[in-house]
Amino acid sequence: SYQSLLYRRKSSSIKSRGSSKGRLSISGRLNTERRKSQMEQRRMEERKNLISCRQWKAGARRYMKRLTDDAHTFLSSMKLWRSDIHQIEGMFGTGILSYFSFLRFLVALNLIIFLVMFCFVMLPMIIDPHPIRNVTYNEHQGILINYHEHILDLLSGEGILERTYLLYGFYKSDEIRFPMFTYKLPLAYLLTTLGYLLLSLLWIVKRSAEGFKRHLIKDEDRFQSFCNKIFAGWDFCITSESAAKQKRNSLLYELKTDLEDERIKQKMADRTRKDKCRIYFLRVILNMFVIGVLAVCFFCIYAATTFSQKAENRNKKVNFIVDLIHEYLPSIVITLANFITPLLFSVIINFEDYSPAFEIRFTLMRCVFMRLTSIAVLLFSLWSQLKQCGTDPCSNQKLCNCWETRVGQEMYKLTIFDFIIILSVTLFVEFPRKMLVHFCKCPLAKMWGLQEFSIPQNVLEIVYGQTICWIGTFYCPMLPAICTIKYFCIFYIKKLSLIKNCRPATRPFRASSSHFFFLGVLLIGLILACLPISISLPSQACGPFSNYNTSWEALPAAVEALPQNAKNFINLLGSETFAVSFFVVTCLAMFYVIALAGAHKKVINQLREKLVMVCRLDSLQSEGWPVKNPCTEIFPGFCVTGGPGQTLPDPEAVSGPECPSGQIHTAAPQSQQAEPQLPHQLLQQLQ
Repeated sequence: SYQSLLYRRKSSSIKSRGSSKGRLSISGRLNTERRKSQMEQRRMEERKNLISCRQWKAGARRYMKRLTDDAHTFLSSMKLWRSDIHQIEGMFGTGILSYFSFLRFLVALNLIIFLVMFCFVMLPMIIDPHPIRNVTYNEHQGILINYHEHILDLLSGEGILERTYLLYGFYKSDEIRFPMFTYKLPLAYLLTTLGYLLLSLLWIVKRSAEGFKRHLIKDEDRFQSFCNKIFAGWDFCITSESAAKQKRNSLLYELKTDLEDERIKQKMADRTRKDKCRIYFLRVILNMFVIGVLAVCFFCIYAATTFSQKAENRNKKVNFIVDLIHEYLPSIVITLANFITPLLFSVIINFEDYSPAFEIRFTLMRCVFMRLTSIAVLLFSLWSQLKQCGTDPCSNQKLCNCWETRVGQEMYKLTIFDFIIILSVTLFVEFPRKMLVHFCKCPLAKMWGLQEFSIPQNVLEIVYGQTICWIGTFYCPMLPAICTIKYFCIFYIKKLSLIKNCRPATRPFRASSSHFFFLGVLLIGLILACLPISISLPSQACGPFSNYNTSWEALPAAVEALPQNAKNFINLLGSETFAVSFFVVTCLAMFYVIALAGAHKKVINQLREKLVMVCRLDSLQSEGWPVKNPCTEIFPGFCVTGGPGQTLPDPEAVSGPECPSGQIHTAAPQSQQAEPQLPHQLLQQLQ
C-alpha cells in the first residue's frame, strides 16, 4: 500500500543517514589520529633538532676548548727562551730562575715600548709627504773624515746620529698633513710618553700583586715558615747533583738564618739600656759615615759632568782616547761609585748588629739609593749647566740650543757603557778567575773559589739600566730598542757566565723568589723617571714642543681644536667636581676593600683557632680519651679521625677508670676547664 511504501522509504533514508554518519565519524577519527601522529612527528623532529643543536653546541664548546688549549700550548712553546729557562731551572732551581724570568719581562716591556713609540711617533714622520726635520747637527767641513770620529760619534750619540730618529732634536714641531687628515705630532709624542709610563706601571703593579700575596703568606707566621721549609721547601725541578747539593745548603742556610733571627730577637729583648745606647750610638756614627761616602760620590758625579760639558764646549780635539774619556767621564764615575759603594756597605753592615735577613735588605736598599740617586745627580748637573745659558757666555752652546738632545745623549752613553761593563766583567774578571781556580794548584786560589752569582746585585744592575731607559725614552726615542737588544745579549752572557764561570750564592735572598722586592725597586725607578718628564721646560730651538712653553701645553691646544661637545666632556673630566666625586668613590671603594679584607682575616684567624683545637682533640683521641669531635661543625660531613660521615663512639662505651662514664671532655683552653675534671698528664698535653 501507499503507507507501507512511505514507511519503507523513510526507513531506508534513516539507514542511509546513519551509515553516512558512521562513515563521517570514522573519517573524523582517522583525521584526529592523523593529526596526532603528525604532531608527534613534529615533536620528535623538534626534539631531534634540539638534541642535535645541543650536541652541536657541546661539540662547538669542546672544539673551542681544544682550540684554546692548542693555542695556549703553541704560545707557550713560542715563548722567548723557553728551553733555556727550563735548562737553568733544572740545573740551578727556581731561585736563579727568577733573575732570568725578570730579564725576559724587561725584554718584552722594552719591545712593547719601542713598538708604541715607533707606531705613533716615528712612523708618521717616516711616511710624511712633506718631510722637514729639526736638525741640530753641523755638517763636517772637511773633505776627509777620520774613521775614529765615526766610532766616537757612534759611542757618544753625536755627529751623524743627531740626524736620525735616535734623538729628540730630530723630530719636528709642526703638524703632519696627510691627504685625509692632520696628525699632531707634539700631542702624539706627549700621549705616547704617558702611555708607555702607564703601561709600565700597570704591568709592574700586576706582577707585584702576585708576588705580594705569596710574600704575605710566607712571612706571616714564623712557625709556618719553618714548616714550609722543612716539609715543602724542596725544589723538584732540580735534575743535577750539584744543584741538589746547592739547594740543600740553601735550605740549611735559611733555617740557620731563621734561628739566628730568633736568637737576635731574644738577644734584643735581653739588652740593657747601656747596650742599647752603645748600639744606637754606633749605628748613628756608621750611618753618618755612609752619608759622607754618598756625598763624596755625588760630588764626584757632579764635578765629572761639569768637567765633561766644559771640555766638550771647548771643541778642541786631542786624540781619540782622551776625547772618548771626556765623553764618558760621567758614566765612568757613576760606574765606579756603583762598584765601590756596595763593597763598603757590606763591610759596614757587619758592625751594626742587625739580623742576617735585615742585613741583606738594608744593604740592598743603600745600593738602590746610590744607583738611582746617581742618575738624579747627573740630571741635576745638566740642569745647573742649563741655567747658566742666559748668564754665562762661556756656557755649553749645544746644551743651551737643545738640552733635550744632550740629555738623550747622556742616557744613550750610560746605556752603552753599562753594557760594556757587564761584558767586560764577564770576559776579564769572571773567566780569568775561573781559569785560575781550575788550573792553579795554589791553596789560596782554591779557597778563593769561583765567582758567586749574586741574584740581588745582578737584578739591581738591570733595574738601574731600565731606569735609564725610562728616563731616556722621552729624549732618545730609539733607546727602548737599544735596551731590548742589550737585555737580549745580557741573557746569553749571564747564562754562559752562570754555567761556565760562576756558582750559585750560598746566601739566598728570600725576596728574589717572589720578585716583590725587585719589582718594588723597579717601581721606584719608574717614579724617578716620571719626575724629569713632568717638569721639563722644552727648548725653543728643537724638538716637537719648541712652540710651547711647557710640553703639557700641547693638551689644551689639542682640546681647543675639538668640537664643542667633546670639549665640554673633556673639560668636565678635568673639573674639580669630577675630581672630588672620583676621589670620594675611590675612598669608598678602598674602605670597602679594607673592611672586606679585615673580615676575611678575622674568619681566617677563627678557622686557625678551630684547626688548632681539632689537632689537640685528635691527639687526645689517639690516646683513648673520649672527647667530642667538633669537626662536623667546622667541616660538615668530614671527621678528622676518619672519613666522611664517621663519628666517634659513645662516651659510655669508652669509659675507663680515669674518665667517668658519660662525661665528655672538650679541648677548650685550660682556663675554661676545672682542674679536677682532667688528669695531670692531659693538662700537660694541652699546655
